[in-house]
Amino acid sequence: MQKAAQMRSELERWDGVMIRINDALELAHLNDDTIQAEIAVEVDELGRLFEQLELITLLSGDYDGEGAILAIHAGTGGVDAMDWAQMIERMYLKWAELHGYKTQTLDRSEGDETGIKSVTMTISGDWVYGYLRAERGVHRLVRLSPFDSSHRRHTSFALVEVWPDVHGDVEVDINPNDLDIDTYKSSGAGGQNVQKNETAIRITHKPTGIVVSCQNERSLTQNRESAMRVLRARLLEMAHQRQEAERVALKGDYVDANFGNQIRSYVLHPYQMVKDHRTGHETANTLAVLDGQLDVFMEAFLRGA
Repeated sequence: MQKAAQMRSELERWDGVMIRINDALELAHLNDDTIQAEIAVEVDELGRLFEQLELITLLSGDYDGEGAILAIHAGTGGVDAMDWAQMIERMYLKWAELHGYKTQTLDRSEGDETGIKSVTMTISGDWVYGYLRAERGVHRLVRLSPFDSSHRRHTSFALVEVWPDVHGDVEVDINPNDLDIDTYKSSGAGGQNVQKNETAIRITHKPTGIVVSCQNERSLTQNRESAMRVLRARLLEMAHQRQEAERVALKGDYVDANFGNQIRSYVLHPYQMVKDHRTGHETANTLAVLDGQLDVFMEAFLRGA
């Protein structure tokens, strides 16, 4: 039903564009100078609308139309890296807000002094995974450190992971005997219920070593459901990556990605620049990017993929 509703919505958008194109053609055939300005405005608007629809045609992956599970981990850089991870968290929350997407934090580990060690969240809406898969990888920050008494330049890293948030229509075989499940008291807000009861959960999938945790819900059952949701998404993505690696390896062009290969650099000193190393797209408006204006980078990635 969800898939049918999404397809209906897409058909209505394309049908609406065709109606507007035909109306504009009829007006143009009238050859009336008084409506030329009106036609020009409509042509410009149709051009922008066409670019949006063209971009959606590039979102052709199996789960591109789904929501996403996004995880951010502080990397090399100590306190600066934890602060950088929190800046990235804010950046994606702002991006989601700009698009009217819903977000929910599943698990969050605070930094020792400031920032965060890691955070896992869901972002719900149409085409979220299709856009966010462009963000998967290492993000590098260069700036004058606010945590250095000498105010020297520091480089920090954070890892962004993205998985499709699929609901019910995909079966992922998980053997209960393959799971180690631990419960513990949540370290986050939540009142007396969180303080007294072990509502947080950590699940380890023994065959793969994947560990997921959730502590933001008020009950153990809710946290378990959320953790299993993340585990299913990660196992699904792992299966897809394995298939893709095998396919590319047969072509003799497989390159192993690792934590040291940043996809994007955010330079705040000695100059202002955000540059994507995969597409070459860059901008000097670093504040806009950190405020969630990421679409130009995502679109450049999709058009070059």
